[in-house]
Amino acid sequence: MAKLPILVFPDERLRTKAVAVETVDDEVRQLVDDMLETMYDARGIGLAATQIDVHRRVVVMDVSDDNSQPLVMINPRYEPIGEEREPLSEGCLSIPEYYAEVPRYLKVKLTALDRHGEPYELEADGLLAHCIQHEYDHLEGVLFVDYLSPLKRDRVMKKMQKRYKQMNDA
Repeated sequence: MAKLPILVFPDERLRTKAVAVETVDDEVRQLVDDMLETMYDARGIGLAATQIDVHRRVVVMDVSDDNSQPLVMINPRYEPIGEEREPLSEGCLSIPEYYAEVPRYLKVKLTALDRHGEPYELEADGLLAHCIQHEYDHLEGVLFVDYLSPLKRDRVMKKMQKRYKQMNDA
C-alpha cells in the first residue's frame, strides 16, 4: 500500500468530473487500498479518487470512531429519502483547517459496487448520509465551499491560495 498526495483547493484538478469504472480489477482494488491508507493517515472520514488526482468514480470512507468500518463505493449513486435536510459542519482533506455548515439530505439510498465489483445498496442517515453526499460531490467536481455564500467562498479561496502558494514555494 502507498500513501498518496491529496490535492488542495484551489487546485483546478479538483473540478474534474470522474469517469465510471468499467471493470473492478486488481488495479482498482490497489487504488482502494491506497486510498484507505491515505485517508486514515490524514485522519479523514472520506476520500474520493478525484482528491488524489485519479478521476475515476471511486470513494472510500469510514465514519466509525475506531476506523473499523471501511466502506468502498465504486460508481456510487444516491437518491434522497424524503426532502428533509439538515446542516452539519463539514470539513475536507482538500480544504484543510476550514469547516462550514452545509445542508444535506437527512437520509439517502446509496447504490454502488464494492471492492469485488459486487453491487450493493445501503440506506444511510446522519453523518454517513452527509459523508456520502460530500464525497459524491467530489466525483462531480463540486466542493463543499461551492454551497457557501460568495463572500465566504471568496475568503476561503484567498486563504487557500495563500497556503497553496506557500506550499509550492517551499
